[in-house]
Amino acid sequence: MKNNTILYILALAVFLIGTIEYIITGVIITPILIALTINVDRKKLLVASLGVFIATNGLMFADLSYEIVLWVRMIQGASGGMATVVAMAVATRLVEKERRGRAIGIILMGLSSSLVLGVPMGTFFSERLGWRVLFIAIGLLSVLPLLIIYRKVPAIKEVDRVTLRMQLSILQDPKILTALGITLLYIGGYSTLFTYITPFLQATSSLSITEISAVLFLAGVCSFVGSRMGGQLADAKGAKFTICLGLLLQGATILPFALAGMNLFLLILVLMIFMLATWSISPAQQLLLVTLVPRNPDMALSVNTSFIQLGFALGSGLGGLVISKTSVLYLNWLGLAAVSMALLLAIWLFRTFDHE
Repeated sequence: MKNNTILYILALAVFLIGTIEYIITGVIITPILIALTINVDRKKLLVASLGVFIATNGLMFADLSYEIVLWVRMIQGASGGMATVVAMAVATRLVEKERRGRAIGIILMGLSSSLVLGVPMGTFFSERLGWRVLFIAIGLLSVLPLLIIYRKVPAIKEVDRVTLRMQLSILQDPKILTALGITLLYIGGYSTLFTYITPFLQATSSLSITEISAVLFLAGVCSFVGSRMGGQLADAKGAKFTICLGLLLQGATILPFALAGMNLFLLILVLMIFMLATWSISPAQQLLLVTLVPRNPDMALSVNTSFIQLGFALGSGLGGLVISKTSVLYLNWLGLAAVSMALLLAIWLFRTFDHE
């Protein structure tokens, strides 16, 4: 089996994990678990994480108390988050250096498609078949990538032992902190608007809810394509170029949302560029961090994943605050402010430090 096929198997695992949704425990605990297991064979760690994820899905079928279910969900969030981070790290080790961006993009295709397609599909089936059936189905489907990873992924272990001090030094590096700030801001700017995109479109256009649903499905497809394009562009033109271009296009398409709603064709065009740009940034950003921390990429990817989740939470929270105090029509201004700050940070980072 070629490594390219294994990358798509890893993406499938990430899609299944993302469909169940992350919880805050996974965001908080994953960097700690990655730090504690940094010298463990990445293949063994990935298999173990997926195994725990599958087991917790199976436990959901049992008649458990609310407290036990909460603990199981916490373990599920931690194991799922860990498997996602390790899958990205493994992907970068299975390909040549010049193809790492594309490899990360493929894994992020699984994540983006889970957020915009998997979660709605999961909600649809859980409402008709019951939430327990959804967990069991995801658990059973996850067995396939687990077996293939166990059989086909080679052992991956660092030659030199990585100490805790070396890992903590990552968070003392101004380059890493700046890169993480970019992640927090551009994701925050995206989620500020997109979390409330349905009421925003209802307020700025005459589209019916069915038409809005179709537009959002197209947005999901664009996020999927954007992840792939971003990885390929990062390999061809570099992470710096891809990040700056993505931020420029993301910012440039936020404000026109309010006017684009008056014309369906213009709305679709603006939304497609916005989604393609936003999701193309992520693989380039992950590649940048892998490049900055070549001896400890797992830790960098783990912390960045946590900042992605924090960005979603920050954007959603600020967007809700804006709506409660003013109007949904002001969301694009808040999103533009966040993305603009991300672009300024990126320009400062790339001018101050020589990465490539």
